[in-house]
Amino acid sequence: MKNYIVISSLIASVSIVVAAFFIGSSYKKKYQSNTISVKGLGTKDFVSDFIVWKADFSKKSLDLKQAYAELESDRQTITEYLISKGFTEKEMVFSAVDISKQYDYKYTANESQKFFTGYELNQTITIESKDVLKVEDLSRQITELINNGVELYSRSPLYYYTKLSDLKIKMISDATKDAKRRAEEIALSTGCKLKNVKSANQGVFQITAQNSSEDDYSWGGAFNVTSKYKTANITVRLVYEVE
Repeated sequence: MKNYIVISSLIASVSIVVAAFFIGSSYKKKYQSNTISVKGLGTKDFVSDFIVWKADFSKKSLDLKQAYAELESDRQTITEYLISKGFTEKEMVFSAVDISKQYDYKYTANESQKFFTGYELNQTITIESKDVLKVEDLSRQITELINNGVELYSRSPLYYYTKLSDLKIKMISDATKDAKRRAEEIALSTGCKLKNVKSANQGVFQITAQNSSEDDYSWGGAFNVTSKYKTANITVRLVYEVE
């Protein structure tokens, strides 16, 4: 009787193990999906078609009215100069005048003294245009105004592209095709067959200067505005079901 109980217990244990094995195998087969994950790259070189140029000028005087009058004179000189270069007044945007009080400090062993040295007035001229070459020439020649007594600081031009949305759509298409080709090559080499796309995700969209060593990648994506000639990159990640 004792042997019978032992044998029965052993058979029951084996049955439980076998049942668990088949249940686990069935669950794994049901829920485990065989997939291939690939990344595709879309890249495009392009030339900027929109430019933004800014320059700053200023005047300083102990008398506020005098400083403003001198700044207004410089503004008129700048306007006339830009018109002579083929720009219209509608293309010129002058910022509001920024006024600040300037001080010098004298330090002694016991105290420091502050001396008012005058008012400094600053203003910025901005030109935005699709005529990139024309504005580039202006940014290089604007120092001619210094000979006319205008204290002008020319900033480096900023370059943009007005058809970026269309470019991005085309690049996503190219990146998707590239990802599909990669998946097909993997499937062929492993003897699998591609089925449906399980998921598709776009990666970061980057714009960098052409032929540069820029490594400004971030979650938001690099967006170069200092170079006229740019390269755009985008990635697409596809997950395929395979059999």
